[in-house]
Amino acid sequence: MNVSDAARIQRLECQFRDFLEEGLRGVPLDLLPEPAIPSRWSALDNLAHLGRYHEVFQERLDQMLRTKSPTFSRYRAEDDPLWEAWRKLTATEVLTKISSLREQILARLKTLQADDFLRVGVHPKFGEMTVALWLEFFLLHEGHHLYVVLQQVRSLAGARAGS
Repeated sequence: MNVSDAARIQRLECQFRDFLEEGLRGVPLDLLPEPAIPSRWSALDNLAHLGRYHEVFQERLDQMLRTKSPTFSRYRAEDDPLWEAWRKLTATEVLTKISSLREQILARLKTLQADDFLRVGVHPKFGEMTVALWLEFFLLHEGHHLYVVLQQVRSLAGARAGS
């Protein structure tokens, strides 16, 4: 594993945990299922999506490490039959499952050799991507949804405080 791969793993170790500690500090969990904008995903929906995407990422990582250049379809929660089960979970259940899945992914990544990070999976839009780039993609995708969660909870908390 090279320095960049180790830094990616460090970001994976910290990004979600640090967001929960700071971004959700003082936010009551009962606020998470409430959408700030009707007909849009709630903060909890976004977190549930990230939880399901942890499973998808884990499956893709395993495929890339087992087979040569597997091709993946674009992931869309709305087309995923397992997504609805995640949406039915409570905030506590979602956060607990994400923590467990994250530990599994981290443990797996920490066993990889430098060459493993160069293995390739094919994304339908972005083409061939190394394991290292898939990890970057995962972190960016997660960051986007955490930003949306922050917008949601701050908007709702502000609305509650104003009422």
